[in-house]
Amino acid sequence: MEVTDLFLSPVYLLIFYLAAMAVRKKATNSYTRPYFLPALTLKFIGAIALGLVYQFYYGGGDTLNYFQHTQEINKAFGHSFSAGWKIMTLPGGTYDAEIAPYTANMQWYLANSAELLLVRVAAFFGLFCFNNYTVISLFFAILSFSGLWALYITFIKIRPQLYKQLAIPIFFIPSMFFWGSGLMKDSVCVGALGWLFYAFYKGTIQKRSLLSCLLIGVLVSYTLVLIKVYILLCFLPAALLWIFNENSARIKNQAIKVIAKPFLLLMGLGIAFFAATNLTKGDADYDIDKIGKRTKVTSDYIYEVSVKQNGSAYKLGEQDGSLGGMVKLAPQAIIVALFRPFLWEVRNPIMLLTSLESLWFLLFTLRILVRSGIFNTIRLVAQTPSLTLCFLFAIAFAATVGIVSNNFGTLVRYKIPMIPFYVAGLYITESLSAKGNQKIPARARKALPA
Repeated sequence: MEVTDLFLSPVYLLIFYLAAMAVRKKATNSYTRPYFLPALTLKFIGAIALGLVYQFYYGGGDTLNYFQHTQEINKAFGHSFSAGWKIMTLPGGTYDAEIAPYTANMQWYLANSAELLLVRVAAFFGLFCFNNYTVISLFFAILSFSGLWALYITFIKIRPQLYKQLAIPIFFIPSMFFWGSGLMKDSVCVGALGWLFYAFYKGTIQKRSLLSCLLIGVLVSYTLVLIKVYILLCFLPAALLWIFNENSARIKNQAIKVIAKPFLLLMGLGIAFFAATNLTKGDADYDIDKIGKRTKVTSDYIYEVSVKQNGSAYKLGEQDGSLGGMVKLAPQAIIVALFRPFLWEVRNPIMLLTSLESLWFLLFTLRILVRSGIFNTIRLVAQTPSLTLCFLFAIAFAATVGIVSNNFGTLVRYKIPMIPFYVAGLYITESLSAKGNQKIPARARKALPA
C-alpha cells in the first residue's frame, strides 16, 4: 500500500456507493434493503483490512504476491498494449520475446495456475484504477458481494421469515467479510458459489430464466474448476440431491412418489458421481485416483511449514495417501473445521478471533440440538431438501478442508464457503422446529432479483 491509496480509495468508494445505491433499487425490497449497504460496507472494510494485516502484521503474503504480479502486467501494458495483451491471453508458460522481461518476474506465469487466473483478473481491474492495490481489492469485494447477495436472496426465497437471521452468516460473521474480501482466491470462490446456488434454485427449482441460469451456472462452475475445484466437488452432489428431492416432493400422487423418489435419488447420486469424477479426470491434483495421495502431500507440507515457522499447526493423524485413509480422519476433520481452534489453543490475536467465532458455532449448534432435539433435528434434515443440501455440503466441505489444512491459519480461509450453509441450516432447523412456526412476511418472498 502507498500514499496513492489514501487519495484514490475515497474517490472510488464514492463511485461504488453511487452505483450500489442505483443497483439497490432493483436488487432489494423493503425487507432486504436495510442490509444491502451495511453488508457491502463490511466487505469494503474487510478488503482494506486484509491488505493492512498482510502488510503490517504478516509482513507479506498471498494478496501482496498477487499484486506484485499485476504490477508486472501493468508495466507490460505501459510498454505496449500488445505486450500486456499477450500476458493476459497467452497460455501460461508460453515464451515470447516481447513479454519475457515481465514474465521472468512472474513465477505463476509458468503454468495455467489458479494464481495466474487471479492475477489476470486483478490486472484487468487495475486497468481502470491506475493499478492501485486498495481499489483492486475493492473490486474483488464487489465481486464477492454480488455472489453473496445472490446467495442471501435465494435463502430467503426458501425461508422468507428468516430474512433477518439469514443475513448474519452470509454478511456479518467476521470470517466472511474479512477472509472473503480483497485480492484473494477466496473472494472469487465464495462469490462464484453464491451465484451457483442462485442459478441452481432459480433454474431447477423455480424453473425460471433457464437460459440465463444455465449461462451463470456454466460460467461460475468453470471459474471454480479453474481456481478451487474441490468446492464444486463438495457442492455438486449435495445440490443435485437437493434438486431431485425438491422435485420429487412436488409429486402429488403418493403411489408415483413412492416409485419415483428412489429412482430420482439414485439418478441424482449417479449424475453427481459422474460429474465429480469427470471434472477432475486427468487432473494432477484432483483426479479421483490421485486425490488421496495429493491430499497427504499438501497437508504434510502445510504442517511442516507451520511447525518450522512456529505457526498454529494441528495434526489429525497419519494419512496413508488413500481415500479410505481420508474417510477415517473425516470425523475429526469435521470437528476441527467447525469448532476449533479452542480457546486454549490460541497463539496469536488473529487466532483468538477465529477461536471466538468457532466457539459461537459450537454454542449455537448445541443450542439448536437442545431446543430441537437430536432425533427431531435428524428427521428435519432428512425430510427438508434445503436442510439436506446445507448440512451435506457443510459436512463434506468441513471434512475436506479439515484434512488438508493442518494449520488453523490456513483453515480459517479455506472453510468460509461452508459457513453460510452451515449456519443458515441451523437457523432453518430452529425455525422449522419452533412451535407454531413464524408467520411468513408475504413481501419478503419478493426479494429481487427473482
